[in-house]
Amino acid sequence: MGRKPSSAGHQIKFTERTYRSGRAGAPAPVVWPVGVSVGAGMVFLSPQSDSSRPAPGPLSRPYIPNLFDVLTFCLLAGLMVVIAHGGAQFNRPLSALQASPIRFELARLPGYAALTTLRMFAGLAASLLFTFLVAPLAAKSRKAELIIVPALDILQSVPVLGFLTFTVTFFMGLFPNRELGLECAAIFAIFTSQAWNMTFSMYQSMRTLPEELVEASAMYGLSAWKRFRKLELPFAMPGLIWNMMMSMSGAWFFVVASEAITVRGQTIALPGVGSWLSLAIDKRDFGAVAWAVIAMIVVIILYDQLLFRPVVAWADKFRFETTASSPPPRSWLYDALRRTRLFRFIRLEVEAIAQRVSRLDGGRARHVSRRRREPNPALDRRLDRAWLGVVVALAALGAAAVVYYVVEHLSWHDVLTAVGLGFLTLIRVLALIAIASLIWVPIGVWIGLRPAWAERVQALAQILAAFPANVLFPFAVVAIVSLKLDPNIWLSPLMVLGTQWYILFNVIAGASALPGDLREAASVYRLRSWTWWRTFALPGIFPYYVTGALTASGGSWNASIVAEVASWGNTKVEAAGLGSFIADATAKGDAARVVAGVAVMSVFVICLNRSLWRPLYTVAERRFRLN
Repeated sequence: MGRKPSSAGHQIKFTERTYRSGRAGAPAPVVWPVGVSVGAGMVFLSPQSDSSRPAPGPLSRPYIPNLFDVLTFCLLAGLMVVIAHGGAQFNRPLSALQASPIRFELARLPGYAALTTLRMFAGLAASLLFTFLVAPLAAKSRKAELIIVPALDILQSVPVLGFLTFTVTFFMGLFPNRELGLECAAIFAIFTSQAWNMTFSMYQSMRTLPEELVEASAMYGLSAWKRFRKLELPFAMPGLIWNMMMSMSGAWFFVVASEAITVRGQTIALPGVGSWLSLAIDKRDFGAVAWAVIAMIVVIILYDQLLFRPVVAWADKFRFETTASSPPPRSWLYDALRRTRLFRFIRLEVEAIAQRVSRLDGGRARHVSRRRREPNPALDRRLDRAWLGVVVALAALGAAAVVYYVVEHLSWHDVLTAVGLGFLTLIRVLALIAIASLIWVPIGVWIGLRPAWAERVQALAQILAAFPANVLFPFAVVAIVSLKLDPNIWLSPLMVLGTQWYILFNVIAGASALPGDLREAASVYRLRSWTWWRTFALPGIFPYYVTGALTASGGSWNASIVAEVASWGNTKVEAAGLGSFIADATAKGDAARVVAGVAVMSVFVICLNRSLWRPLYTVAERRFRLN
């Protein structure tokens, strides 16, 4: 390959890059200089612009359907039926929802599971759209980053209950007397439990792009759209997919809160697994709880097989790789889709249209590039200072409005109480993140470096990450009450029950994305024990770990709302903390205390992110990017 490996794992540089196709029997990849290459099916930068490449035409032979076309058609038809049924259910009058409460009938459970899954995928679609719009803007614009990154820090700390408190009224006003208003509020709540880690993942990937690929994109004169489609999105895809899995699992963790919505002092349960589980806990029905967990596991296995495994197999070609040393992930559905004829024909036609659009985009990009102004550092600095002043002024106005509202309705004693409880929750968050890191970083690296094991544990990890803390409330309450344990200590593990998986999923993504030649270099130099971790593993996964730990930290603050108050029937145990403060205020309908609690939590999260996680992000960008 014309390169010599270095013993410093995170400082190894290559003069040539190749990308493997990810499929057995594919032609050998072509080597191009300056770190730019293309293999069979690769979507990274290519040595030939789209404008000079002939557009694919229709299939040369007549279309003849095969069994794989029939299978794909049946799957799509079934999906359309489920979506149509859910759409009809969502658009019912509100009176019809109140007239049909949740019933513990097993025949209804599959329908409830389908409705919950539709809400989660609607939230996931909105999260993807949000990620594709916001993450590139924050990664490329310093002015936008000044607003977006602190806003994300605040939003990931705001609990789901905090969003529901203020969004239910808005959506009910948009769709009065219709179930659709409550459905939109529930989907928005699910969106708030999914979007932030996906956005941070793509932001981190775009900030740590290899410099030689960035230079090559400039050399080829790629427009902003082409660069996003050919370089930034493919490079971010492995980490983004694992965070999509985590987002779906995280949504299960908060599904009870999102499907039981309080309107004008009345709690309305939307039909779904979360409402079933909430009612089962209230009635102390262990059998109904078990059936809800079984339904959740079945749904996770289904969408893992029908969505995430095919997507993981498809995205394997986007790995930043110079060797084909590891077997690619496999998916029976992805293999079947590749062997269809109808959908191959449709794909080729879509590619032809996309390439025609790319030609227009390329001509426009060249025209714009000729008119681009010369850089003026002095003017840029003045504009940055002015923009920073505007951002600070807006933040000060927002903070003043919150302070005025809280002081108008609460005493300073209430505010200081919330601050003191915030420090208790902060201690729990830091201790639990440290313990989770010590446990899951080694396990995640071991799994990520072994693709066969990654395939085996993929569904299991999603099931464990989706396991709602509410399911463990009966056991936690019974154990704490009967053994006279301290709730301040023994309720704490429930906080990290769902958020620890952010660390595991991101570390697996980071380890699986490590180039094969770096692994070979570590093997050639016989790196062992702590030297292997210090020079290869930890530098390679560090950007991914920071993303996972940051989102796990924000998620733990959010989960404190659920975990610091546990109930089983009429028995309730509570830990002192900011989460229990907000949960009690929400249950009593005390909006002023909810605002005070959310504001204090946001301040804690911003201070923690700015003092710990943001400096680590800077270290990851400067020292541990793949160059």
